[in-house]
Amino acid sequence: MTRSRVRRVVLAISTATVLTGLSACTSAAEPAPGGGGTARPARAVLAALRSAERSTQRARSVRVRSTTALGSLMSTSAEGALGWSDGLTGTLTITYTGGSTADLMRRLDSTSLETRYLHDAYYARVGPAFARRLGGRHWIRYPYDYLATLGGGTGAMMTDLMRNTTPGRPVRLLLASGDVRRTGQEQVLGVRTAHYSGTVGVSDLGGERELREQLTQAGVGTETVDIWVDDHDLLVKKVEKAVTASGAMTQTTYYSGYGVRVTAERPPAGDTRDFGTLLKQRDGTGPAS
Repeated sequence: MTRSRVRRVVLAISTATVLTGLSACTSAAEPAPGGGGTARPARAVLAALRSAERSTQRARSVRVRSTTALGSLMSTSAEGALGWSDGLTGTLTITYTGGSTADLMRRLDSTSLETRYLHDAYYARVGPAFARRLGGRHWIRYPYDYLATLGGGTGAMMTDLMRNTTPGRPVRLLLASGDVRRTGQEQVLGVRTAHYSGTVGVSDLGGERELREQLTQAGVGTETVDIWVDDHDLLVKKVEKAVTASGAMTQTTYYSGYGVRVTAERPPAGDTRDFGTLLKQRDGTGPAS
């Protein structure tokens, strides 16, 4: 496998893994009071959103089922469980369902990946065809410290997103929005929920440095966010839409089983290749060493 092909594959895996982690996650800083829009949302709406942020943070874990589409680059689905009591931990199965990346992963028999999130790194299990190119090893390790050194600010953004996480990202975005509103009640997954919707731009995030940097580095100017919250102030569903530097992004996530037990075992070192090593390896036709 050529060096450019290795880079393309391992970067595609990292992009999908980070995007999927985002379907439930962001840092746990306190939400900004109010927002930067021209009109303040109703106090009852802000109070309900703050209660949802606190309740989801206290739950510490959740089952996740999500779909993500990013322009013509990729579309994915994911299912598993994530915890955030001490950084992000958990296991997801991510499946490439469309886009140019899915075509590439299909040729490598790696359209479905098990991913494990640990405190210092996340791991992705590749299929047999790609494993043969890795000297028979089945896991790629993505250390957060190394990701933070990648150029263009992307790596630092990925590291921040993956190391400091709770399910409150869409709630915090809505708290920063000046036009968030409750649109009514709906049944989602058989549960009665309140539906909140809003639009947030980079200029709204004056007091939310991390969120502002995330949107800026992803090339996002404005994002629309919808969430559905149950009677226990827990998120049941969220939808985020934005135009990014890589194309239009839509992400839909369903949450259930808050407080579920979450485990993520570190793969054996002898069956693992390191992301940084793969990026640096010399061109060749044999297995990565």
